[in-house]
Amino acid sequence: MTRAALFILGGLLLTGCEEHLKPSVVPLPSNDLPSQESWQSTVTFSDSARVKAVLWAGHIASFQQQRFTVLEESVHVDFYGEAGEHTSMLTARRGKVDDATEDFNAYDNVVVVSDSGTTLRTDRLFWNSAERKIHTDDFVDIVSPTEHIMGHGMVSDQGLKNYKIFVVTGSSIQHK
Repeated sequence: MTRAALFILGGLLLTGCEEHLKPSVVPLPSNDLPSQESWQSTVTFSDSARVKAVLWAGHIASFQQQRFTVLEESVHVDFYGEAGEHTSMLTARRGKVDDATEDFNAYDNVVVVSDSGTTLRTDRLFWNSAERKIHTDDFVDIVSPTEHIMGHGMVSDQGLKNYKIFVVTGSSIQHK
């Protein structure tokens, strides 16, 4: 046999014996997968036909069995008072909603701007849906038309009209 024939025969034998590899499939527990997903979506929270909040997120993943929803890729929430009036707006990078209580956690670069002109900045914030109150144990920086106050931990109505800082680390009066 010639060299060329041996080379061709060897190539045929190698390709004929080739084992076709299938990609491995790793089963994931169904709890790790969202039951629903949506992108660039709006969710309205209401009670007795009264809007409490309107949420928008770049990505929403709902986990029905665990009863929570994960919000990612930017979060924007408009809050409304008892009479249906807009009270404030929250933005954050991500968040999580307890589907049973409609309570909401916001994380990463959280900013709340009230309609009265007060701005709150923090890294993590919790909204209690039933009480319409916000709170955090993290560092907060609040600037209102009359003061600038910083500290650790706070509780407030969602409109930032009545807030309490737990440990004040700095404050000043705003001059007009």
